[in-house]
Amino acid sequence: MATRTRSRLVMALLAPALALGATVGLASAPASAAVWSSCDQWGSTTLNGYTLYNDIWGSGAGTQCIWANSGTNWGVTADHPNTGGIKAYPNAKKVIGKSITSLGSLKSSYNVTVPSSGAYNTSYDIWDTNYAYEIMLWVNKTGAVGPLGTSQGSLTLGGSTWTVYKGNNGSNDVFSFVRSSNSSSGTIDILPILKWIKDTKGWFGNVTIGDLQFGFEITSSSGGLAFTTNSESVTSS
Repeated sequence: MATRTRSRLVMALLAPALALGATVGLASAPASAAVWSSCDQWGSTTLNGYTLYNDIWGSGAGTQCIWANSGTNWGVTADHPNTGGIKAYPNAKKVIGKSITSLGSLKSSYNVTVPSSGAYNTSYDIWDTNYAYEIMLWVNKTGAVGPLGTSQGSLTLGGSTWTVYKGNNGSNDVFSFVRSSNSSSGTIDILPILKWIKDTKGWFGNVTIGDLQFGFEITSSSGGLAFTTNSESVTSS
């Protein structure tokens, strides 16, 4: 379930400056040469307009290393124990910085290679600038994972069919859109989804969209599993 709180998110953003050199376990970065790699718990860098985070935030986490050739071609090798609870959300973030009504378009394409075992989802995690609302778009999932909240029914929007969940983790409202079938590549028209939440459901007003993250929310990956973003793009106007 998506149980990250605003305080955990803020800690993840600040920790590289607060805890330089902190590591989780003794995992090693991939042997292949990359522009950047890190095994630090809060390892972070910015490449061609995207900010990458290793983001090992959950309790009981194992080891995880992130590598990147660019902000849109990156991956992790993660060895998290077969226990419940999200351990990490390695991701690439793009800052949007526009209100919903001022956006003319907001789209993203993705192409990933993910393991057939473990427990995880591949998802977008979209936040307003006040971190009061979290919109998750799950494009694939494997193992014993599920979204926070209760089902609000099915919806075809933005190029996919989703089951929509609405919940609250104690710090912010969470709206999760879980794709009806797993996808390793595709394009999502995100703006109509945001407008549906705002205009059709009235779950929030004309909020300003801040962070748009894409990555892998990992619960377990025992033995060491590889997750790769082969390519990604985020475009807005």
